[in-house]
Amino acid sequence: MAPTGECYRILQIHPTRRCNLRCLHCYSFSSPDERDTLERSLLTQAIRDASTLGYNVVSFSGGEPLLYKHLPELLEVTHQCSMAAMVASNGMLLDERRLEMLQGAVELLAISIDGIPSFHNRMRGNDQAFELMASRLEGLRQSGIPFGFIFTLTQHNFRQLDWVANFAVEQGAKLLQIHPLEEVGRAQEHLAGVQPKQSHAAYAYVKAIHLQETFGDKLCVQVDLFHQEAMRLNPSSVYADMPLVSNLERPLGEILSPLVIEADGMVVPLQHGFARKYALGNLQEASLTELAAIWQKERYPVFLKLCQQVYEQVTAPATLPIADWYDAIASQAQKVS
Repeated sequence: MAPTGECYRILQIHPTRRCNLRCLHCYSFSSPDERDTLERSLLTQAIRDASTLGYNVVSFSGGEPLLYKHLPELLEVTHQCSMAAMVASNGMLLDERRLEMLQGAVELLAISIDGIPSFHNRMRGNDQAFELMASRLEGLRQSGIPFGFIFTLTQHNFRQLDWVANFAVEQGAKLLQIHPLEEVGRAQEHLAGVQPKQSHAAYAYVKAIHLQETFGDKLCVQVDLFHQEAMRLNPSSVYADMPLVSNLERPLGEILSPLVIEADGMVVPLQHGFARKYALGNLQEASLTELAAIWQKERYPVFLKLCQQVYEQVTAPATLPIADWYDAIASQAQKVS
């Protein structure tokens, strides 16, 4: 799935770090003990600003966004701004009340899954995590809410992709997104060295193609990995040939997606925890519109330089031509910060 696109220009919001789980691979150290939460007014204005900046999708993640008490109001504002709404959840809290709240309010509910039940539970730090999530799926199907699964790929579960895809189809999911583990946050402490190697990434890339051919219209399979040749043919998909002068006048949503709002108000490009050197700033200090204007003038050229450097690295001749561009650019950003 490309980081840029003609259709989806995504604002990703992490309204809270509070969560009912303490997952081993959590990038934001979310847990039942955390209370970082952004005020509704800040996020309401940010969504409105994002719509004028060219974004057309708002994705709510966490922490567990279903624990954020103002989620219904934010979903309503999202639709008032003619933007699509997506929610990412661990699925364990999808009781009747919450399903009723989400009905008609989200275009997609994405449920995280880590593999077969025993592996999922181990990653989630909860022996009942899979069973409880799975028990909510019948009610989810009956609600009519479109849903899919997000699979975190590691060295230990890459061979479980067939099982996960079959489970997704059996449950009526429309999407399976495969996302390589990021060794940040709690994963840096508990899962160091478990991030997929290039061979695992290549396996997952080819497997995703095979699964898509197998299931056809039953399941859309996406993988957050890139083929070198695809990047060479379309370098703008990874911001490697974006013309600086003309882009300074374009809305931010047309030149940067995803844009991420973290639970402390920090706004960063591409993914949670991205190096602060490239951050837009904090919503506690200025509006998203103001932050965007300053970033495009002062930091966008530096960001483009970073993208060009990473493009040259990941498109260099390699035995296996599959690259984790998101990991590569996040790692390079940390090195030069």
